[in-house]
Amino acid sequence: MRSFSPSWSGARGAVRQDTAVTDDLQLALGLADAADAITLPRFRAVDLRVETKPDRTPVTEADRAVERALRERLASARPRDAVLGEEEGATADAAGGRRWIVDPIDGTKNYSRGIPVWFTLVALEVDGDVAVGVASAPALGRRWWAARGAGAFANGTPIQVSKVERIEDAVVSFSGSSRAIVEPLLARAWHAQGYSDAWSHLLVAEGSVDVSVEHVLSPWDVAALVPIVEEAGGRMTDVDGNRPVGGRGALTTNGVLHDAVLAELAQL
Repeated sequence: MRSFSPSWSGARGAVRQDTAVTDDLQLALGLADAADAITLPRFRAVDLRVETKPDRTPVTEADRAVERALRERLASARPRDAVLGEEEGATADAAGGRRWIVDPIDGTKNYSRGIPVWFTLVALEVDGDVAVGVASAPALGRRWWAARGAGAFANGTPIQVSKVERIEDAVVSFSGSSRAIVEPLLARAWHAQGYSDAWSHLLVAEGSVDVSVEHVLSPWDVAALVPIVEEAGGRMTDVDGNRPVGGRGALTTNGVLHDAVLAELAQL
């Protein structure tokens, strides 16, 4: 297994200098550090324990260990905040409208089979708006983050969405469960490619992909991505054009294409 141990402290320092990073973003980056320290050593481990949940999706010992570790850190650092996580559910409503949303491993199927496309997603929602988002992919050597008004970054470098204006010129990504539904949209696109989990939406934020659509997602799959995409200049809604966290799936675009894609999806 390739060993990767990035120094995120240097990246955080650079962002602090450029964008006056908030304490909450610093905490979220620290939570991602803690998650990486758990997930990466167990990635491709021959004795990794994998179980099947009642919904027939896999969960590994690393998923559970990460969520437990992050909840413990949040209980110490932000005891008044609520937490919603994929493996342990939701705590009571928080004072002040603050809620952390955690996906310990987005892409557990990939993780459990030794495929390096997986992420820890950490978000802070304040009064219904996601204010901070971090997506860490240590096996890829990549980390993305954003805070409202402070820009979006990948490994310390500012990122920006594309300027593609026509679906016929666009790169469109889709999930496996959505392909049959969106086939007419894919037929119009310049290039259609299915990327895994959070990666497709992050590629929109970076400007490599112009549209990403998924019809089945949970709040912890989406929340951290919203500020990253929007601070990069893109737009993210559910597939019906509503608020993405808690909506029906997710549509991420460079913003220019969003209304045209929504109109296309409405006809499918």
